[in-house]
Amino acid sequence: MSFDRRKNVICMRYKKMYDDLVAKMEKYHPSKDFAMVWQAYVLASEAHGEQLRRSGEPYIIHPLEVALILADLELDIETIVAGILHDVLEDTSYSAEQITEMFGAEVVLLVDGVTKLDKIEYTSKEELQAENYRKMFLAMAKDIRVILIKIADRLHNMRTLKYMTDAKQKEIAQETLDIYAPLAHRLGISTIRKELEDLSLKYLNPEAYYDLADKIQRKQSDREEYIVKIVQEIKLKLEENDIEASIEGRPKHFFSIYKKMKNDNKTLDQIYDLFAVRVLVNTTIDCYEVLGIVHEIYKPVPGRFKDYIAMPKTNKYQSLHNTLIGPEGEPFEVQIRTFDMHRTAEYGIAAHWRYKEGKTGEMDNSEEAKLTWLREILEWQKDMSDNKEFMATIRLDLDVFGENVYCFTPKGSVINLPTGATPIDFAYSIHSAVGNKMVGARVNGRIVSFDYKIENGDRIEIITSQNSRGPSMDWLRFAKSSKAKNKISQWYKKVNKEENVVHGKELLEREVKKKNLSMSDLLTPLRMKQALNRYAFKDWDSLCAAVGHGGLKEGQIINKLYEEYKRETEKTKIIAVDDGWIQDTHHNLRIKQNVKGEVTIQGLDDLDIRLSRCCNPVPGDEIVGFITRGRGVSVHRTDCVNIINLDGEERHRILGEVEWRTEGTSKTSYLAEIKIICSDRRSLLVDISGAIDAEGISVRNVTGRTTKEQAIFQITLDILDVAQLEKLCNKIRSIPDVYDIERVTT
Repeated sequence: MSFDRRKNVICMRYKKMYDDLVAKMEKYHPSKDFAMVWQAYVLASEAHGEQLRRSGEPYIIHPLEVALILADLELDIETIVAGILHDVLEDTSYSAEQITEMFGAEVVLLVDGVTKLDKIEYTSKEELQAENYRKMFLAMAKDIRVILIKIADRLHNMRTLKYMTDAKQKEIAQETLDIYAPLAHRLGISTIRKELEDLSLKYLNPEAYYDLADKIQRKQSDREEYIVKIVQEIKLKLEENDIEASIEGRPKHFFSIYKKMKNDNKTLDQIYDLFAVRVLVNTTIDCYEVLGIVHEIYKPVPGRFKDYIAMPKTNKYQSLHNTLIGPEGEPFEVQIRTFDMHRTAEYGIAAHWRYKEGKTGEMDNSEEAKLTWLREILEWQKDMSDNKEFMATIRLDLDVFGENVYCFTPKGSVINLPTGATPIDFAYSIHSAVGNKMVGARVNGRIVSFDYKIENGDRIEIITSQNSRGPSMDWLRFAKSSKAKNKISQWYKKVNKEENVVHGKELLEREVKKKNLSMSDLLTPLRMKQALNRYAFKDWDSLCAAVGHGGLKEGQIINKLYEEYKRETEKTKIIAVDDGWIQDTHHNLRIKQNVKGEVTIQGLDDLDIRLSRCCNPVPGDEIVGFITRGRGVSVHRTDCVNIINLDGEERHRILGEVEWRTEGTSKTSYLAEIKIICSDRRSLLVDISGAIDAEGISVRNVTGRTTKEQAIFQITLDILDVAQLEKLCNKIRSIPDVYDIERVTT
């Protein structure tokens, strides 16, 4: 089959999904020219080819589902195209240059923004995660649509999470609850946030989820007539007052109910707003008129009224909320908002890429304000090298579950702060200069202490003085908001930089002495440059200052420098001394040369080597040599657990410059052992064996065991090289019910 014909076959196979996508776009897009969308679909279909997801579905279904979610948000063509192509750079052979040539710089910026950093080496999973988030936030600053694509990608992954292992399900669900659902909330996209939260609960606490679903379902059937009656009563009354409105009843999503029950220690029967009545009207004045009319029909519950129109939430959500006593004495919640407010509540910032009279993407001041928190994150993350601190601050800043308090400036402006906030948080929310010069505060005309907890409706005045010596370190204990804490930390870093530089150098020197070395031994220009690049500092004094104020640990820096120092100073010197023998000058060992070796060491051929059986390296693997006692050199994979776990004394025996022979090698087969984790279903081993046979690979040994939830097979194979092994593993991964594959090392 020709290349073009094969592309057409792949494209036509999922044409209905593409047609559904175009049908959604036609409802809101003024243009009917979707040629670029079709071109993206064709390229993605060809690029992903026969790739399969864990579910066994063709991979192309995933980017199409992501594009459909973006179309539900009524986003522009470039975002839809980037959604279709979002995995092409990461998972296929296409380059950024090729994507730019075909679709332009705007699309490739969006695609690159959601591409993970998996190909870069990091010392820990947490470091990789933190760097991925740093990259994502920087891309968001350039174009907020990056995060809209990322959220849509995460939503479809959550919808198909059942095909992952239990451990992976919980890991992804927790990350979704910590990061992606709060991001959707920050951007005001409630329609996606609610689904992300409910799906996360489903995998993190399935018992609670299904129990709640069952109870709510029973209550819903009991209360349907009750809600319908309320809707009809309100509708009739509004018609009498000539107010045009759309009225509907709706159940609250599971996660919000679960959080209320857990945080307030309530039963389901004690939750007032299991079901709510939503009234949509044309104008803000209509909202307040409807509120008055509803109060004429039903009695409000004291203390339950919230006016988010006059005082919007941090994500600019606006609505009137109140709890009322219904006709049968049962409470229910009513929400009243305009149609525009409702669209903003459902789609958030995505609403501003909707097409209005042919213009899109222009944000007004209120929408720009939604991104204030993003700019703050970008500002303080530059000064935060510790990845644990960075992740902790991200989670704190995105926390959407704590309630807010609303207070006022002396001129009557509303300030929204987290519950428990103090005058310190208020001052820094006005401006960092106000916070740095603060010497006191008045609340409702009365002087209060710095640790006073602000309450709703407080009128706050900050007292400043040009003679102020700046914030106190104690303020870090009193401040609640991440903005205030980071501004205080930044002030101390800047003011005390010289002291921090001196203190940092002292800490580094003290750490070096523990290794019986001096700073001059470790600090070559090259190693200093590597350290500066790694931790993103412009000069050595800035890095020392970070160590001095605690942003970096001295052990982090010195250990990295020391590893490089050892690697450079302890290189093995190998020279030929006579026929058939070589001399290792560092370890004072003589090694017999081999006539037919497949591996070379520092340019010397035919050493007496053997491939270790603990990790079974094959050509293409990264390898090191280990000088054994009396048996020559054993060759290991660099990820071999026996090499990784060597103690300091034994690590001196490692030969780093070991390579596979690239020319003149015979087609020798090598042993490789893989572990396959899969579900316990009939004929699965037959399917795996078929895949191995189709690649012409011989099986040496098979062992297996099962648990209640899965089966694990370990298979020893005859392999030519790592490329053949990776091809086989990819083929086995595409088999339904196969969860994961890994190389075995013992």
